[in-house]
Amino acid sequence: MEHVTVSEEPSAALMYHVERPVFNEGYIDSELLHRKKRTSKSLQRRIAEHLRCSSEKAKSVVFGFLPILTWLPSYPLKQYLFGDIVSGISTGVMQLPQGTFAVISLMIGGVAVREAPDSMFAVNGTNASQVVDFEARDARRVEVVVALTTLVGIIQLVLGLLRFGFLAIYLTEPLVRGFTTAAAVHVSVSQIKYLLGVHTARFNGPLSVVYSLDAVFRNIASTNVVTLIIGLVCTVFLYFIKDLNERFKKKLPIPIPGEIIVVIVSTGISYGMVMSENYGVEVVGKIPTGLLPPKIPDFSVFPNLFPDAFAISVVGFSIAISLAKTFALKHGYSVDGNQELIALGLCNFMSSFFHTFVVTASMSRSLVQESTGGHTEIAGLLASILVLLVVVAIGFVFQPLPTTVLAAIIMVNLLGMFKQMKDIPALWRTSKIELAIWLVSFFASVLLGLDYGLVVAMGFAILTVIYRTQCPKNALLGQIPDTGLYFDVDEYEEAEECSGIKIFQSNTSIYFANSDLYVSALKAKTGIDPAKLLAGRKSQIKYAKRDNGERKAVNHCSSVKKNAVVLLDVELGVTHEVVAGPKKQMDHVYTNGQMNENHTESDSEDDFFLQRLTPIHTIILDFTPVNFIDSVGAKCIKSVIKEFATVDVKVVLAGCSRTLLSDLRTLKFFCEPVTPDLIFPTIHDAVLHCKHSRDVPVCPDVQ
Repeated sequence: MEHVTVSEEPSAALMYHVERPVFNEGYIDSELLHRKKRTSKSLQRRIAEHLRCSSEKAKSVVFGFLPILTWLPSYPLKQYLFGDIVSGISTGVMQLPQGTFAVISLMIGGVAVREAPDSMFAVNGTNASQVVDFEARDARRVEVVVALTTLVGIIQLVLGLLRFGFLAIYLTEPLVRGFTTAAAVHVSVSQIKYLLGVHTARFNGPLSVVYSLDAVFRNIASTNVVTLIIGLVCTVFLYFIKDLNERFKKKLPIPIPGEIIVVIVSTGISYGMVMSENYGVEVVGKIPTGLLPPKIPDFSVFPNLFPDAFAISVVGFSIAISLAKTFALKHGYSVDGNQELIALGLCNFMSSFFHTFVVTASMSRSLVQESTGGHTEIAGLLASILVLLVVVAIGFVFQPLPTTVLAAIIMVNLLGMFKQMKDIPALWRTSKIELAIWLVSFFASVLLGLDYGLVVAMGFAILTVIYRTQCPKNALLGQIPDTGLYFDVDEYEEAEECSGIKIFQSNTSIYFANSDLYVSALKAKTGIDPAKLLAGRKSQIKYAKRDNGERKAVNHCSSVKKNAVVLLDVELGVTHEVVAGPKKQMDHVYTNGQMNENHTESDSEDDFFLQRLTPIHTIILDFTPVNFIDSVGAKCIKSVIKEFATVDVKVVLAGCSRTLLSDLRTLKFFCEPVTPDLIFPTIHDAVLHCKHSRDVPVCPDVQ
């Protein structure tokens, strides 16, 4: 029966009163709850329902594969179009001279060099030198890269269709932010040589950042001063424009397109002053024009490329989903990992027939697209159209563009990523474990490379989950007076422990990796170790046997001395009242769950078995935080119940979810001596049951 009382005063608290019996799982399962009857469907029927087509299902599938159809019809032209145009042009110009992402480019380049080395295309030359057929070598390397792109696309498409996008959930926010900050370090280091105008070798793999910086500093004396001045001027100008756009974004009708201004002006100046020839400034140079005819990839190299293709697939997806999550958190939308895999897979597979490179997200281009006002995929479409137009017809226009200008654009737009360093002090104050994930993700990705660093970061993130289950917070709970609420007695002054009852809570699930730790924490917190108590009882019995004989001898001597004193006093004329001797010391002894006053001196050894070894008669295990339990954990809890029963301590469970109870039934947990009557829906039910099943004092005001 439930009553809700509302006071007429507006400020009064809402009160409720519930009157019901104390429930246990045996009663709930047999009397209170009745399961709905479900008819099991045959496999054939399930397949038929899954394959059944309807207009709603077809619409859902189409919108799922082509999400552009959900937002394009309602595209706000006035609000988004200009920003998307400016963003598309800026991103497209940046895309012309370089590969999409340096790490992926280096991984693919390593595969191409391995599968088509110079030694395969050596032709006879002089004794002092070896001549290489570069044209044949490059053609073969293109075939290898195209085949690799096809295989990457197939792997990503299959993973997407098999719903492996769930792997993205292991890319936690601290991991993603540490990883993307490390990626910003890689990209920035790769641009330093262009900013300075020095020539260094490319490095890949672990410590590539260190080797690249070392190479730059070793060649810093050859810095092209004109190139450096151009790069610094563009950097300062772009930073100033970014600051203006941020300060006056509410007053400016549109953001100032700093990147486009820089590209147009620097290209014009470079062309007019012939900087490439007169000052040695490195420019974009010749851009190949025209498209090659479609061609079927060379499938014969697939077996050799599969391990590399799988690694590139995972790294490419990880980079894309990390950037997507970063912008999703910033702008408040969600990302579907499966959709990303399918999109990347289709792009790579379809485009590979046209001699293209592996597709993935680019940090620098994504930041440019966002910071220049891009809102939708229209910006990406315009950037693609611009790249296609340049490749087909007008590539010569951008040939004089200095590469230091592109480096300046990239590095200025990466400043937003480096602001993620502010996470470190924030996480230090809020969560040390998440801070560790951030730091491991960052340093592993910087030092080992993004591919190995990502694996290390994900592995470490999973280890932190295991650590949390291995080192949970353990507490003894006490009741808040006049309520059915129970909280940590070490943390809250109002929480009062129930006499004779210990309520143990461990904030973790129970499985093979932590079941022993759970039992150890239980014994440590409650102060009850049955093995030690039984050993103590045996020791008491042993000493009782030895002291029995000694006590008889002492009592005989005392009796002789007492009689002698009395006789002496009689002879001296002193009268005394002879008493029966000293009273035996009284103490509290717990017998059959009740607190009685018994003599500390036992009349026989059987008295030891009538005395309780501990004042605690019941332990309640709060299973509210337990999400799952495996067979090892279930056996462990059963052994705990049996072990504590040997010292007359009853163990009951409280707060089990219906899912957990179903798991326990599946694991055959409910068999003697464990029955459903030992399971209670709440801690308060368990406390009331334990209180009234034993006539002992309990918490005050328990109702």
